[in-house]
This record gives sequence, structure tokens and C-alpha cells, in this order.
Amino acid sequence: MNSTESLIYIIPELLLFTFSLLVLALGALYKNRNILGVVSLSAVGLAALFLFKSHSAPGPLFFNLLSRDSFSQYFCGLTLLCAFVVILISMGYRLLSERYPAEYYFLILNAAAAIMLLVSSNNLLMVYVSLEMLSLTSCILISFLRGDIFASESALKYFIFGAFSSAIMLFGISYAYGIFGTTDLSQISRLLSVGSLNNYAVFTALVFILAGFAFKCSLVPFHMWAPDVYQGAPTPITAFISVAPKIAGFALLLRVFLNSFASLTLHWSGLFTLISILTMTAGNLIAVSQTNIKRMLAYSSIAHAGYILIGLAVGTPLGIRAAVFYIFSYLYMNLGAFACIVLISNSIKSDNIEDYAGCYKREPFSAFFLAMFLLSLAGIPPLAGFLAKFLVFAAAIQAKFVLLAVIAAINSAIALYYYAKVIKYIYLSEPQIKEAVPTPLPLQLALLITLSGIFIIGLYPHPFLRWITALHF
Repeated sequence: MNSTESLIYIIPELLLFTFSLLVLALGALYKNRNILGVVSLSAVGLAALFLFKSHSAPGPLFFNLLSRDSFSQYFCGLTLLCAFVVILISMGYRLLSERYPAEYYFLILNAAAAIMLLVSSNNLLMVYVSLEMLSLTSCILISFLRGDIFASESALKYFIFGAFSSAIMLFGISYAYGIFGTTDLSQISRLLSVGSLNNYAVFTALVFILAGFAFKCSLVPFHMWAPDVYQGAPTPITAFISVAPKIAGFALLLRVFLNSFASLTLHWSGLFTLISILTMTAGNLIAVSQTNIKRMLAYSSIAHAGYILIGLAVGTPLGIRAAVFYIFSYLYMNLGAFACIVLISNSIKSDNIEDYAGCYKREPFSAFFLAMFLLSLAGIPPLAGFLAKFLVFAAAIQAKFVLLAVIAAINSAIALYYYAKVIKYIYLSEPQIKEAVPTPLPLQLALLITLSGIFIIGLYPHPFLRWITALHF
């Protein structure tokens, strides 16, 4: 399909980009971040409306650079939901400067557009371009607290690690081009089906390409940027970084490895298993000793990436569905937890876990919400996290990956300890600060969306599982 015919199928991305320019222009007239936030929310809402009202494209877009199928629509929908909740959280974030709200929302909308292009990419070069667009906007957002040395240091680390992983991935793409003579994923899949290529050479290219995806997913050994970036970035951006790039990274892993390179499953399944074990174990063990809640959730996020990777390592239909469902559940759990952190930090002006002492006496609703999100992340029934973990563990056992399932279960027990530690401070310690700060309406809405999500998904998952089962990629 040529460029003109393809434009109608990327209206959501065009809307996000157009509204981002509108927000930037309005920023010259209005410095009120709530007004600009409402305009940004409208952009995300309109993009979602056009995304789900439109039908899947009848074929590849822009000469096979993009593919707008049910799979990409699903992950685009998750991206828009993530952006919507993050904007709501941002509108209630005390530290967000009133000097640059237009630039802030401009970057969030463009980061969301980059992720939507990324999950729709059907060409390795398009993957690289979209990934760099996401990295650029994310890097600026991480350093958005002007004058904060730690935020600037975090952005520098993110830039250095991102550039390193992108360079490795680009080498892998060039190596793949040398093998296949193309970067088109559909053509690569057809060439692999012929079976006349050197599988070990192809696997080598895949290992290098994996670096870029692993960086976005915070997989070992490309996870070291996460703790410092999570701690130094503005908390709403920490929430965004913890979820949105993972949506993109795992969507690419599913499309590239389980679709285009499915014939090499025996080669990369063992590698994914090893990375999954190292990622979940490193994340959970280091999280135990953390005293800053944002750093703790950074290592928790790394561990959850390891759990999601179990479904891809297994590679069965149940494993794939479990991984996709886990990503959906994780979005609500993690965004909700960070929304609570914003709400509580508005009062105590600290992210240290010890300062959460007695939070339930000062802010009972915030304390309850945070406890629910942490318990869901720990996998306690009947919340969404329990079913997500159950499905990936079941997929591993069904495929005879019993050792992987056992290691994952042990890691879940370790995770319960550090989540419970935060809840202990909240409910079993005396408060140091007596006064609570009123909860802004946008933040209340973000908490309502995310809390409802973890309960609805956990208690009534059937519609979501049917939706995921119907995806084609």
C-alpha cells in the first residue's frame, strides 16, 4: 500500500503529533498545566477513538514499513491508556514546573506516538527509527526537573546506556541485512521458511538485535540504567518509563522472535530462559535492600520483565497469551503504584520508605490504594497480578519448563517480602507528619482507573482473555 492510501490508518499517530504542536502553541498563551493537560487528554481520547473505530488495514502500510493489524492495535491501545493515566498523574504532581508544561505534554504525546509506530513496525529500520524517537523524548522527560542534578545525571545515564544498546542493535540489523538482503520482516520470514540459510549466522544477528529490545524492557544485562533513572526522573515520568517502553519492547520481541524468526525457536528459547531467570532473580534480590520506594519499584519492574519473558521463552500459544495478559495487568498495577507515590510524596516530600510510616492514619485511602497495588504486584489473589503470574507459571509447567516455573515461584516469595515491608511501615508505624495534602481531581481519577483495573481483571478476566486470544500477528 502506497503512502497516500496508508495515511488513513495512522490517523491516531497523526492526531497525537498534531495536538502536541497545538499544546506547544497554546503554551505561549497559557501556563496553566491543567488546561494544557486537558487538551493532551483530549488528544489521547481522540486517538483512541480513531484507533478502535477503524478496521485493520487490508495490507502492509507505507510499502511494508508498518502493519496495522489486531496485534498492533492492541498494543497501541495499551500505549494510549498508559499516556492517558500518566497525563492525569502529571496534572496532580506537585513538583511539575509551571514554566514548561506545554513542552512536557508535547514530549509525552510524541513519546506515545513513537511507541505506536514502534509496535506497528514491519521493518527493522523502521524499528530503529521509532526506537530512537522514543529514546530522545524519554531522555528529555527524565531530565525535566531543571536544576535537579540527580535528574540530569539520570538522563545522562539513560542516554549513554541507550546509545550503547542502540549501536549494538544497529550492528545486528546491518548483519541481518547482509544475510537476507532486506530488513523487511515479512520477507525475512519467507526466506527463513525456505531453510537454505545458515541458522547460526541468523542467530548471531538476532542476539545483537535483542540488545535494543532488552534495554527498553530492562532485561539483564541491559537493566543497570533503571534504578537511577526511576529515582531521578519526575515520578509521573518514572511511571511512564516503567510501563510504556516495556509495551514497545515486548511487542517487538513477540513480533520479531515469535513471528518472523519462529523457525529458530530452538535456538533462542534457551537464551530467553536464561535471561528470564537472571532478570527476575537480580531484580528481586536487589530490591530487598532498597530504602527508596522508587528504586525498589525499579528493581521490581526488572523482576516483572523477567516474569513476562517466561511466556516468550516457552513460546507456546498459552505462553504468548500469558505474556500479553501480564503486560496488560502490569500496566494497571505499576501506574497505580506510582500514582500513590505521587499522592503521598505531595504530603511527606520524600520517597524514602521509612517516611511512609503511619501513612494510614494521615491518608487512609492513599494507604489502602498503595497496599492493593503492592499486593497485586506480589501476586496475591484475587487481584490482577495473581492471575497474570498464574498464567505464565502454568504455561511454563505445561511446556515442561518446570525448573523455570519453580525459580519464578521462589522469586515471587522473595518479592512478597519487600512489598510487605512497605505495607508494614504504612500500617504498623507511627506517622511523622500529621497533615495530609488534598488529592487533586486528576490524580483521583487516575487512581480510580488503575484500582478498578486490578480488581476487574482479577475477578472477571474472561473478556480480556478472549480479546487476547483473538489477536493475530
